[in-house]
Order: sequence, then C-alpha cells, then structure tokens
Amino acid sequence: MIGGCSEHCQCIARRGPMPAPDFSAMLRWPNVPACYGWLSLDRRGHWRLRGEVLGHAGLNEFLNRQYAHDADGCYFVQNGPQRVFVELEYTPWVLRLGATGCLETHTGEDVNEIRGATLDNEGNLLIEIPEGIALLCDRDLPALRDCLRLPDGEPADDASVLEIIAQPVPGLTVLTLDWAGQHVPVASIPRSEVPGRYGFVPSPRPATG
Repeated sequence: MIGGCSEHCQCIARRGPMPAPDFSAMLRWPNVPACYGWLSLDRRGHWRLRGEVLGHAGLNEFLNRQYAHDADGCYFVQNGPQRVFVELEYTPWVLRLGATGCLETHTGEDVNEIRGATLDNEGNLLIEIPEGIALLCDRDLPALRDCLRLPDGEPADDASVLEIIAQPVPGLTVLTLDWAGQHVPVASIPRSEVPGRYGFVPSPRPATG
C-alpha cells in the first residue's frame, strides 16, 4: 500500500487554482472558424497532434492553461481567436500520481477533493473531481488497488472487484475508495454510458444544417 492511502498524505507543493483560459482574442476576431480533428487527449493524459504525442514542454503548458469546455460538454483549447476542439480517448481529465505520491490532473494541478469513484466494465477506475470526471492512468491503477475497501474496511479482494467489473449494473456497489483521508462510495457503470452520465462529448463535431 502506498502512502497516498493514508490519512496523513501531504502534498509538498500546493499550487493555486488553475488560471482561466484567455478568451480576450475572441472579442477582436469573433468569427474565426473552429478547428476539429487535429488535437486529442489520450487515456494517459498526453496531448496528441494528429496522433503524435507532443513532447514540447512550452506547448504542453500552453495547452494545459487554455483547456476549457463549452456549455454542450465539448472540450477545447483556446488558441488566440480560434477554438481547437479536443478528441477525448476516454474522459476529459486524466489523473496520475505525482512525485509526492498525491494525485494530480494531466494539466499538473493537485487533486484535493474527490467527489466520487466509478468502476467501468473494462476495469477502469474513474474519479470525480471538481473539474469533472477523470480517468486514473492505468500505470497508477495498481497503486490504488488496496484503497478499494469492503464494508468491513478491509481491502477489496480480487473476486469482489472482478464481479463488479463483469456485471456493471449502474449504481452504487459495496466498495468505497479510501484516499488521503477521504472515503467515497464506488459506483459501477458500462463504459458506453460514461459520457452521458458525466456530460461530456468525446468527439466534438461542427454543427450541421
């Protein structure tokens, strides 16, 4: 069990709220066409341009800073006067374990509040944070495995978890996620129902007609 499962988890570096995207350019150039199909976010939280992972630190910081969504749940990056809509491989947020053993978003922000957790029928762990629904990176899933608890407080055994994954009836399960002093119920859901349940559009498209 890693230190993150303890109620004493402390993040060494605390950053302030993520700056809001800058939309000022839209006031000067209001009719610039939006861009679709170029930018994507993969299930490990990497930005991809036409399928290729972006490795440039400055560009990644810009994308992180300008990431937002519209009223329809379509996520985009504001690039000057243009909105570049983002194809989501799964969820609009991805969580990883940071260097201090605490959870952080793919944009580098510390996660201080967990509002819920969900297991889908593929064995993915989804965690609801104030920004929205987030997929836990598969590389970090084993580290949180012991934080899934049975009603008696014991770590969930493989059989209990596999039963929920195999029969993902939407709704609460017997499990809770215990992380950094927070105890939240774990629900189950088929993956196909995740976008509708959490209100996001995996593959934005321009309006027609």
